[in-house]
Amino acid sequence: MSGRQAKVVTDSMLRKMLTHTRKSSHPMRDRVIVLLSCKAGLRACEIAGLEWPMLLDPKGRIGNLVVIEDRIAKRQSGRRIPLHPSLKGALSLLREEGCDGPVIRSSRGGAMKPNSIVNWFVELYHELNFEGCSSHSGRRTFITTAARSAHRAGGCLRDVQLLAGHRSLSMTQTYIDGDTDAQRRIVLMI
Repeated sequence: MSGRQAKVVTDSMLRKMLTHTRKSSHPMRDRVIVLLSCKAGLRACEIAGLEWPMLLDPKGRIGNLVVIEDRIAKRQSGRRIPLHPSLKGALSLLREEGCDGPVIRSSRGGAMKPNSIVNWFVELYHELNFEGCSSHSGRRTFITTAARSAHRAGGCLRDVQLLAGHRSLSMTQTYIDGDTDAQRRIVLMI
């Protein structure tokens, strides 16, 4: 896929991905991996580095934010991302399996490595026959969806940039997938 952008995950693809995780040997962990990518826009290194304290409120419960600390983010781009309800629910269920250390654990019990997360996505997309997808597809989906929804939430592309942890707005814009149907509707409105 060198030189090409990762394909955006559609709603039907996401449903298939989540259904597929139910059959895995680690169904709750795998569901959380998918949702951290698609509903929080995390990079593989951030998914691998995420620890429970980054998700907990002062009372020790799953809070309303994912706090990406600089030390796990690319280029020290830490940020705070509001938790999507489906991700919060999945995290609550996963927490019942263990509440210390890394959120995403390997089969051996330690934190999964970033490259293992990348390979996990490669295998998932291969099993589902989703061509053009990579570990970055969920992140690109999150950013594209956020950009398309920002105006309805009273936000703008700067808000999307902050959620993505990009230093420049131009970088955020490279992630946003175009929509030919929307382009047609825009032209018809002119």
